[in-house]
Formats: sequence, structure tokens, C-alpha cells
Amino acid sequence: MGADTIGRAGALLIDVAIDTVPRGYRVVARPGAVTRRAVSFLDQDVDALEEAWELAGLRGSGHTVKVQAPGPITLAAELELANGHRAITDPGALRDLAASLAEGVAAHQAAVSRRLGTPVVVQFDESSLAAAVAGRLTGVTALTPVAPLDETLAGSLLDACVAAAGTEVALHAGTPDLPWNLLQRSTIGAVSVPAAGLRSADLDGIAEFVESGRTVVLGVVPATAPARRLSVEEIAAAVVAVIDRLGFARSALTDRIGVTPVCGLANATPEWARTAIGLARKAAEAFAADPDAI
Repeated sequence: MGADTIGRAGALLIDVAIDTVPRGYRVVARPGAVTRRAVSFLDQDVDALEEAWELAGLRGSGHTVKVQAPGPITLAAELELANGHRAITDPGALRDLAASLAEGVAAHQAAVSRRLGTPVVVQFDESSLAAAVAGRLTGVTALTPVAPLDETLAGSLLDACVAAAGTEVALHAGTPDLPWNLLQRSTIGAVSVPAAGLRSADLDGIAEFVESGRTVVLGVVPATAPARRLSVEEIAAAVVAVIDRLGFARSALTDRIGVTPVCGLANATPEWARTAIGLARKAAEAFAADPDAI
């Protein structure tokens, strides 16, 4: 424990500690073995990244690095309080967690930028955002349902994290059914969604989001190696298929649509991780160079 998404967040939190319980993680009064292990894992990762960065001669290159963490809504939905209920059910705990996360991520971002000598942007993974706002989160028992999270509160927590980062912040969701009205009102600079399964409401939301001058990143590259080899042309075609449904001219969105793997590459082999990133980069370049030729 401590090496998964929520466990790693425990290494970033300021003045908040976590421990393990049968259902996952719980907020506790003081740091223990789980928090120390999470901090150790994070330190090892940053050390390895800095070493690889130096060996590749990238210090001072200006290449942007991305750090990521669960967003405040997802973190509060996954962490338990001492009474066993989700932290998201307690407005005070929710705000405290969001403030702790915002401060911790900002400090981590600054540390990575200093050690690598390069700009660092932030991505918040909000896999539970849609469920929280729609009231689809389950409680400890059927008699203790989790009420829908107020969109204004959710937006203010996200905006606080953006303000702390002091840079462009992206939000990643594992499902396409996002509360686009909330995101449209937020200060989030980019949203990453899987291209598969987009509904009419998602397309409307994406259209409004890019019209506001912000970016939508489409997940079109598989997160793990597929059964057959994929070409750059196939990936680029999946991107323009979504754009054509939005009703915009392709050329109008070359700087507003990004290309990415569907989700993180944590479960990919090193070989596929390199291949996936290469496919995404080449497909984005092909789209930007001549979108109408795809």
C-alpha cells in the first residue's frame, strides 16, 4: 500500500496523514508507516526522474514535464473519515483535504521544476467527479447515501487547486460523462477525456470548452498494447472523427485538440508506453500539419 493513486496522494498532503483500512485509506491524526512509505516511494521516483533527465541531457531544454495527482473531489470520495464515511460527506473535511492537496501539489510541482530545471504543469485525475456531482457515490450502507456534491462547491475546490499551482492545469477523467457546465465555469485550462463513448451532451460540452479558448485532449491511444499494431493514421482518424462531430472546421482546432493515451500507462509494458507516446505525438503532429488530409 502507498504506491497506488490515493496512497501517493498521501505523500503530497500537508498536515494530513493517511492509513490503510479494509476498504482502502482513512484520514488519521498522525503519520504512520503508510504515509512514510508513500513519501519514500515518491522521493525514489523523483530521484530516478532527475537521474534520467540528466543522463538524457534535458536540463535547460525547456521540455515541459507533467506531474499528476487525484483531484480534490476524487481524493475526498476515496478517503474515509474516522467514522467510516467518505470524507466527501463532511464539508469541513472536504475543504481541508482540498486545501492540503493544493498546497502539497504546488510544493511538489515547484520541487520537480527546480530539480529538473524545466517547466512543470499539473494534471488532476478526477475519476469520481461525475459520480459525485450526480449523486451516484455509494455510502457505507444503503441507509447512508452520499448526497450529490454541489457544483458551485466542487468548482471552487478545483479553482483553488488551479490557483495554488500557478500554471496551466489539466483535469483528466476516466469517463466521458463530465459535468461540462461546471468545467466551463472553472479555471481549468484543459480537460482530457476518452474519445470512445462520447454522448451528444459531451460533444456540446467539448464544443463550448474549446470555443472558450481552452483545450480538450482526446484519449485515443490504448493504455495497454492492443492485439494488433496500430498506425499513426488510425489514431489521427479517431481524433478527426470526434472533431467532425463537433461541427467545427478541422483547421480551426489544431491548437485546441490534443492527443493522448486513453488513461495512464501504469499498466503498460515499457515497450508499449514508448510506442503509445510516440503514436500520440505523431498523430498530433499529423493533425496540426494538415488536418484536412486525414
